[in-house]
Amino acid sequence: MPRYYTRACNFYYGSKSKNLVKRKKSLPLNGINEISFDQVELISRKSKKKISVNRINNLPKLLRNQIIRDIKKITSKKKNFANLNFLRSPNIMGILNITPDSFSDGGKFYEKNKGTKHATQMFMSGANIIDVGGESTRPGSKGISSELEWNRINRILKSISKKIPVSLDTRKSEVMEKGIKLGIRIINDVSGLNYNPETKNILKKYKIPFVIHHSKGTPENMQNNPTYKNVLLDIYDFFERKIELLRSIGINHDKIIIDPGIGFGKNLKHNMNLISNISIFHSLGFPILVGNSKKKFIKELSGINDTKNRLGGTIASSLYLMMQGVQILRVHDVDEVIQGVKIFKELIKNWWQKNILEQTE
Repeated sequence: MPRYYTRACNFYYGSKSKNLVKRKKSLPLNGINEISFDQVELISRKSKKKISVNRINNLPKLLRNQIIRDIKKITSKKKNFANLNFLRSPNIMGILNITPDSFSDGGKFYEKNKGTKHATQMFMSGANIIDVGGESTRPGSKGISSELEWNRINRILKSISKKIPVSLDTRKSEVMEKGIKLGIRIINDVSGLNYNPETKNILKKYKIPFVIHHSKGTPENMQNNPTYKNVLLDIYDFFERKIELLRSIGINHDKIIIDPGIGFGKNLKHNMNLISNISIFHSLGFPILVGNSKKKFIKELSGINDTKNRLGGTIASSLYLMMQGVQILRVHDVDEVIQGVKIFKELIKNWWQKNILEQTE
């Protein structure tokens, strides 16, 4: 039998979702009644087929058992950690780059006081955690030494890590260990734990939560004609292998987040395939993080309507990802994205209530 992958689809949101879950017409995503689904897409490397969840028992036994196992992961509640609440969606990770050359805000918060102020503003606006980085990993960027990276972020971490939940965006085990000793909550390594062999030992030693991020190649070359056999399934397989490896060396906790790495070794077609099918990664059983903020795909899709801050594209893609159950959005414009989420949720709720009233009149 070919390998099949299970993607939850045909989602419902808000009051309508809760009503359907109560009537057992849909299944709650991650145990949250406010977002549910009533179909799954069965995907192999040769075919795709959507099926209603109430028809799964009609499938052949081996396939049926696999899909049931996947659905158990998709519907299971995720335990909260690092100030992230997985009983609601989405959580917001605010971006703070202490670099002179990041693609969006390089140099903007390079000074300690400015960085501290911005981190505090994002947290007060509703960000669950602030992601601090001292090395740009944008396409074409060159690596820097551990010493330089640490010197950039040392003072800001000392200033905020005791007051604000902080994740540390770094590829280097030396920087990770120093940050952990200052109280950071999550390690966010864009190399997918591949850059430094010692990283796995640091994660095992301190039992700290971490993000498994997919990227292809290095920042210097990752956008040089990236290719995949099937971008969606290749990246899914990458996560499975990585998790299996981590389990084999004794990292058994489930405080793990997966990030498919939009824009990291992907062209527009790859990025759109990942975003539009992002819900496939729920069947891995871990929270999903997506960094969609101000990415190049927004420029490529909007054409002449591209703007410097790409706020419109960021909010639009954030709402779509939220509707697919993505638990964490990594964004620059925290206040504006949260505003968009709040308004959208209210509109969905009011639409459903109005729809019910009209049907009963």
